[in-house]
Amino acid sequence: METLWFCLVAFLLTGYVVLDGFDLGAGVVSLFAARGGDERGQVVESIGPFWDGNEVWLLAGGGTLFFAFPALYASSFSGFYLPLMIVLWLLILRGISIEFRHHVEGELWPPLWDRVFGIASALLAVFYGAALGNVVRGVPLNADGDFFLPLWTDWGVSGAVGILDWFTALAGLTALATLTMHGALWVAMKTRNNLERNAGRCAGVAALAAALLATLLSWAAFSIQPLILRSYTARPWGWIFPAITVAALAAIFLNLRLRRYSVAFLASGCFIAGMIASVAFGLFPYVLPATEGATTGLTVWNSAAPGYGLRIGLAWWIPGMALACVYFFFLYRRFRGKIDGEHLATSGG
Repeated sequence: METLWFCLVAFLLTGYVVLDGFDLGAGVVSLFAARGGDERGQVVESIGPFWDGNEVWLLAGGGTLFFAFPALYASSFSGFYLPLMIVLWLLILRGISIEFRHHVEGELWPPLWDRVFGIASALLAVFYGAALGNVVRGVPLNADGDFFLPLWTDWGVSGAVGILDWFTALAGLTALATLTMHGALWVAMKTRNNLERNAGRCAGVAALAAALLATLLSWAAFSIQPLILRSYTARPWGWIFPAITVAALAAIFLNLRLRRYSVAFLASGCFIAGMIASVAFGLFPYVLPATEGATTGLTVWNSAAPGYGLRIGLAWWIPGMALACVYFFFLYRRFRGKIDGEHLATSGG
């Protein structure tokens, strides 16, 4: 039962990164591919019906984590308190920037909120990647399963580590490049004319950066976290997840070349899912490894809720998630296709 809930949490977090990841990436793309207030408005319109609903997956993942692995929830939310507060403020800024750009006309406010939207989206991508990097590297857990990390120390990955070091920074940059690619493909798929072409070019550059950074990050992860190599050695069938990741990346480049942005976008989602599945498989059964010299890390067994609660929770989780999936199917089907964009008023510069 604990292993099943581990897979369900991984599924929810993957769903969040794939779905909310494209509108985070769209925010980054708006800084580079969109020219003028009209095109930035088209970027916002392309994610308009989806962005707030996509964040439901983050709430569902956090709620499931709290229910299924309360020890992990308590440890990580106290140890990562500072970056979590930063993420919370970035989510707030990003949300109000989307809403406020429509309420006040003028030469100052719409461009200001467009910049806030783009910068907050980029920083969120970096912090999400750095968070995953911290989980892969491990944290200095004590005997009670608690830890505290400063924002940074000496940027090393051993000893007195911080939230930011060279490895977690590399993970953050990889996430930024990957989600920028994902968002650029979404914008290219949903828009027309000049914005579509610019977003397609942006997706190509970001895909090259994501491929290079993901390769470096994979090498670094195998080097600093021995659990990953042991997992793949003990269970060789798990290499299917990195293979899916590589195949999806190849499909992205092929369909970008053919300008089939819809197929490339689906391949980008598979690329993200493959990377997260590869990490989850490599760390299992650990949900939060400990750094060298610390106590034993948190696993799916020593951090899970009692078995009876997990079984009862599953009976509620299944219909709840089925209802959410039906809603998302309706939402994406209802707003499929390219946006019109002609009614948007030009503002800003």
